[in-house]
Amino acid sequence: MLREMTKTPFYVLLHPFQGFWDLKYENKGRLRVALSMLLLLTVATILLRQYAGFVVNFNYPYDLNSINELQYIVLPFFLWCVANWSLTTLMDGEGKFKDIVMATGYALLPLILMRFGNVLISNIITTRESAFYYMIDSLSVLWFVWLLFIGTMTVHQYTVLKTIVTMLLTLVVMGIIMFLGLLFFSLLQEMIGFVVSIYNEISYRI
Repeated sequence: MLREMTKTPFYVLLHPFQGFWDLKYENKGRLRVALSMLLLLTVATILLRQYAGFVVNFNYPYDLNSINELQYIVLPFFLWCVANWSLTTLMDGEGKFKDIVMATGYALLPLILMRFGNVLISNIITTRESAFYYMIDSLSVLWFVWLLFIGTMTVHQYTVLKTIVTMLLTLVVMGIIMFLGLLFFSLLQEMIGFVVSIYNEISYRI
C-alpha cells in the first residue's frame, strides 16, 4: 500500500501522459489510492487553515470547523466525477466512473504536497516573503489543472479541444446539479414544514 501511495502517484506527477495511460490501460491505478489522496488533501487543507503562520493566515482558529472542509473538498471532488461521467457518457467518452475518480484523485498530488509544504513555509517567512507562499499555492493549482486536463484527455481518449470543452461543460453541469440539489432540499423542507404545521393544527384541535 505504501509503495502504491508513492511510486505511481509521483510517476503520474512527473510523467502525466504515460502515467495516466498506465492507470487506465495498464491497470496500475488503484481506487483506494485515489481516495487516499482525497483524504490527504482534506487533512492538508485543515492543517493549513489551522496552523499556517499569521503572515498569511487570516482565519480565526476558534471559528474553524474541520467538518466544513468536506463541503469544500470532498463534495466538489465527487460532483466533478459525477458531472464528468454523466457528460462524457453522452460524448463518446471511454472512461468509466472508476477511471474518472482515479484520474481526478491522482491529479490532487500537487495540491497535497504544496499545502503540507506551505504549512511549514508560512511559519518561517516574513511579510515581504509572503509572495513566495502565494506563488507556490498558485503553481500547485495550475499543476493540478494541468494533470486533470491530461487525465481527462487520456481517460476518455479526447482531442485537446474536446477535452477543454468537456472540462468547461463539466463545470456547468456541476452548477446545474448543485442548483437541482438545493431546489430539491428546499422543496423537501417546505413539504416537511407543511406536514408538521398540519399535524400541529390537528393536535391543537383534538
